[in-house]
Amino acid sequence: QVQLTESGGGSVETGGSLTLSCTASGLQFDDYAMGWFRQAPGKEREGISCITDGGGTTYYADSMKGRFTVSRDNAKNTLYLQMSSLKPEDTAIYYCAARGPYCSGHWSDAEDYKYWGQGTQVTVSS
Repeated sequence: QVQLTESGGGSVETGGSLTLSCTASGLQFDDYAMGWFRQAPGKEREGISCITDGGGTTYYADSMKGRFTVSRDNAKNTLYLQMSSLKPEDTAIYYCAARGPYCSGHWSDAEDYKYWGQGTQVTVSS
């Protein structure tokens, strides 16, 4: 059974930082590209970033470039998202997801991801 478990969410003030983790089990982690998504109340799920199976290539949504950094440790079956300069509009539930080995040009399409975590809440206060 595949499980993706996010952790590291919480409440921070504007300008603060958080690092999210996503630990995978039940799959060959280094066979999968991994993505981060978020969903704010009343909004659609939004793609944040994708990292290829070996970690050599990363993709970001334009609005997150420079503030968010995705990385992975395949030896630990863990995906990370470092977030800095957080804003109230970053408040959302953050999800990790797994897809085939490549991110591709449509990496932010949620329907292309096979496995999903349950999400972790991030709240940024002004």
